[in-house]
Amino acid sequence: MTTPNVSFEFFPPKGLEGSFKLWDTLGVLAPLAPSFVSVTYGAGGTTRTLTHEAVKTINANFGVDVAAHLTCVDATRSETLEIADSYAAAGVTQIVALRGDPAGNSGRFVPHPDGFASSVELIEALAKTGKFELRVGAYPDPHPDAPDMAACVDFLKRKIDAGASSAITQFFFEADTFFRFRDACADAGITAPIIPGILPIGNWIRIRRFAESCGAVIPQWLDEAYATAARDDREDLLSTVLCTELCSNLIKGGVNDLHFYTLNTPDLTRQVCAALGVTPRVALAQVA
Repeated sequence: MTTPNVSFEFFPPKGLEGSFKLWDTLGVLAPLAPSFVSVTYGAGGTTRTLTHEAVKTINANFGVDVAAHLTCVDATRSETLEIADSYAAAGVTQIVALRGDPAGNSGRFVPHPDGFASSVELIEALAKTGKFELRVGAYPDPHPDAPDMAACVDFLKRKIDAGASSAITQFFFEADTFFRFRDACADAGITAPIIPGILPIGNWIRIRRFAESCGAVIPQWLDEAYATAARDDREDLLSTVLCTELCSNLIKGGVNDLHFYTLNTPDLTRQVCAALGVTPRVALAQVA
């Protein structure tokens, strides 16, 4: 089996304990020589400053390429582009351009009166700067605001045509979900790389709740598997096996790149990577 290229997503820390957790996670995963790492933006732009600080620290100290998330939520066009310029000034050359979700439970996305109305508009503006490689989100299971997968494919094509060079998918639980989406994208004329997003399941109850909120289809067999594993106290083992199997099936189906949503917890991701043949290849630079 071909050893895949890997990348990792982190979220910015909100306090001292969270900072130590993030740096410890990077200490475990950065030596695996990821293609890039990404840092998320909180719903409603709530972690804007924290994201910027985390991106600059990782970019300066960990020897990995960083893709900073940037959204359209609750900001004017000029404010959003100023943030992009600050990333460029810090040496960041990749952005994951997203529409973003409203903060809290405020319902559907409402654009700022002077802001970008969609991720397509954001991508077009960022592409015009010529400063960034742009990555975007993709949804193998329909986005909660989309009627079906065809709509998600159509909107992804608009984002690629606007200037994005690749897409990272929302997580999913079965390889066939990704393959169906990939085939539909190819039929629509999308040739840009589509990287599957992988979420190792650290806590099934929590992940199941999250999956429901973002529209990911939950197979019944997963509920049954975790119910059995809980009785035997083998949930971590099950999570490692299932995630490794999912990644292996994707690789067998022609996937070369995997993007792991780490939730700032490295152990399951590291174990899965090791099972796939991804082992430490570089020494970790020390945080200044």
